[in-house]
Amino acid sequence: MANTEKLELTNEWDKTFPKSEKLNHSKVTFRNRYGITLAADMYVPKNSVGKFAAIAVCGPFGAVKEQSAGLYAQTMAERGFLTIAFDPSFTGESGGTPRYMASPDINTEDFQAAVDFLSVQENVDPERIGIIGICGWGGMALNAAALDTRVKATVTSTMYDMSRVNANGYFDNENSEAVRYEKRKALNAQRTADYKSGSYELGGGVVDPLPDDAPFFVKDYHAYYKTDRGYHHRSLNSNGGWNKIGCMSFVNQPILQYSNEIRSAVLVIHGEKAHSCYFSKDAFTNMINGNPCPENKELLIIPNAVHTDLYDRTDIIPFDKLERFFNDNLK
Repeated sequence: MANTEKLELTNEWDKTFPKSEKLNHSKVTFRNRYGITLAADMYVPKNSVGKFAAIAVCGPFGAVKEQSAGLYAQTMAERGFLTIAFDPSFTGESGGTPRYMASPDINTEDFQAAVDFLSVQENVDPERIGIIGICGWGGMALNAAALDTRVKATVTSTMYDMSRVNANGYFDNENSEAVRYEKRKALNAQRTADYKSGSYELGGGVVDPLPDDAPFFVKDYHAYYKTDRGYHHRSLNSNGGWNKIGCMSFVNQPILQYSNEIRSAVLVIHGEKAHSCYFSKDAFTNMINGNPCPENKELLIIPNAVHTDLYDRTDIIPFDKLERFFNDNLK
């Protein structure tokens, strides 16, 4: 299946983290089953022979591969894995129109397409493929692991359940039929307005300038996406954000319905002080409830860490633990 969508890929190093000289880096593309061509950065250890265990990385939600996903991919490649960090459909350097849309189905498929790609590489062992999902792509990673038996090990880091937050609001503060009804009315009114205008109105990225009364989690996001620490010109969160109707399908489409049927290994990582920690705790409890293979599931809470600490704080992200987990389960 040849890629038919032509992408414009950046050749220069434009990441939010320094380039490792221990690796060979290249841009690659692959196509998902909807015909959308995805762009990825591939990281391969230098001077290695034989077939690698491989890992596909994506997230956070609204970020690009030049941010946190690339840092994870590069670091895991330094530890001996062949890795790719990819942009989801409709975002970053990946294809798909209209831009800045999200889909519980298509974005889960993006992970599976990454597995397709890795499975046929001559230097990859197709029986040793894992995935890492960060923030909102943690939920998509669990959904992919529940659906794709080729995925032998999954890590979620600082996970969001995008279905839950879209349906119930932050901290489940909008969890009522009446509130969801009003939300649906507003979203569908926006659809009509967008159709009339012939374009999609953006919802806005992370608020900037930061209001004095902003809640901590907004300040946490601002400190990453709107500063030199993590800003990237292709990142939705750093700029204009998703389309206002871009995430509406998550309201009605839960992504973790069959997570308790994941038989492969799963490591769920979250910061103790993260506003989002309840997503991982609840997802882990639901995943092991009635699971035929609960013994290879683990929840790891990082003391004192907040949500974005697990985006790029290499002194906090437990990379030694990730290395052991993938070595143990991709063999």
